[in-house]
Amino acid sequence: MNLSALTALSPLDGRYAPRLAALRPLLSEFGLMHRRVQVEVEWFIALSDAGFDEFKPLSAASRKVLRALVSGFSEADAQAIKDIEKTTNHDVKAVEYWIKARCEPHAELQRSSEFVHFACTSEDINNTSHALMLKAARETVLLPAIDGLVSRLRTMSQAFAAVPMLSRTHGQTASPTTVGKEVANVLARLERARGVLAAVPLPAKMNGAVGNYNAHLAAWPDFDWEGFARGVVEGQLGLTFNPMTIQIEPHDGMAELFDAVTRTNTILIDWSRDVWGYISLGYFKQRTKAGEIGSSTMPHKVNPIDFENAEGNFGLANAMLAHLSQKLPISRWQRDLTDSTVLRNMGVALGYALLGWDSLARGLDKLELNESALAADLDAAWEVLAEPIQTVMRRHGLPNPYERLKELTRGKAITREAIAGFIDTLELPADERARLKALTPGNYTGLAQALARRA
Repeated sequence: MNLSALTALSPLDGRYAPRLAALRPLLSEFGLMHRRVQVEVEWFIALSDAGFDEFKPLSAASRKVLRALVSGFSEADAQAIKDIEKTTNHDVKAVEYWIKARCEPHAELQRSSEFVHFACTSEDINNTSHALMLKAARETVLLPAIDGLVSRLRTMSQAFAAVPMLSRTHGQTASPTTVGKEVANVLARLERARGVLAAVPLPAKMNGAVGNYNAHLAAWPDFDWEGFARGVVEGQLGLTFNPMTIQIEPHDGMAELFDAVTRTNTILIDWSRDVWGYISLGYFKQRTKAGEIGSSTMPHKVNPIDFENAEGNFGLANAMLAHLSQKLPISRWQRDLTDSTVLRNMGVALGYALLGWDSLARGLDKLELNESALAADLDAAWEVLAEPIQTVMRRHGLPNPYERLKELTRGKAITREAIAGFIDTLELPADERARLKALTPGNYTGLAQALARRA
């Protein structure tokens, strides 16, 4: 079968491919090759500036040629590297040979081409490339997607700040809140998670086969190779230098990043399930689209599919991200290759996360608040005023306030009139009785409105 959206083994490259297009050039094998070329080029240029008699600084023209290999990197270039790999059976060596071939038409570069990949182990190129891939994905795709959700939640928290809603602790009627305050709770959690995700440093190293600059010192024993490597990693690649490694950078930073995405997804699973429930209760309606079908047999249905899709994809993402964060920091002795095949799935794991965020955003954009359903629920729950009444009774020293309200309300249908009648029997100051009788399930919301507006 020909590879297409219909025959793709992964739905990320099939059914959902258009929704993940932004990640494809960054976290695919093409993206990895692109970053390898970038790292090799920057290392090569930096070596020319190191002050070695054997390798003079490259001319501006040569630097332009080299950096054009990065800025103009194409699918054809990636395929050319892949073709070389058929012979080398080594993907990083194929990149080295491709760059050297591109240097041949330029006399200055051709003369110095043995400084391409000089003193590097493959992992020097790979770990920096993976870090660059994640950095670009975080900055250009992941954080903007989260920011879109933050913006939607902020709008909802403000718009619905004063709309009262019955709480349901343990699934049972509980003290009222407002819709905006419940959204603000999620907003606060998501903003914190976003901050953690944005702040995770992405470490990288360029220190040779076992992390000791062995080959580097064999060539130039009196040169500050550690300082040089730091300069390339931090100054030219914009990553965080890790001075203490084995052959591989230990991937702890990656694990932290993936854990941060996992925590973000967990918050949003919680929210997706809550919204699903609110839709079930009728608190939210969903705007429909002409031609869409909710059920193949029940024409009336409008299913909360976006929130269900979000929850399912968050689960897939978290399962993969958990494996990545638990496996990648483990390497037998100075190096084993188990991380290599696992790292090729970064895009899959983050793709499922992005798909979940996109589904959630689509679902939120369809929501319409059903204030009449919210009001009806509140009007059928006068028993929630047992809490403020018994609390005021406690303040004024009345006997057995909790027990008296429990006897009045527990397991019973309570009306406004029953509550008012009970308040009239209490030995409270007249103004206190009047204040309690003015309470309704709809206005007994504490600081909910103010807290929502603060968001």
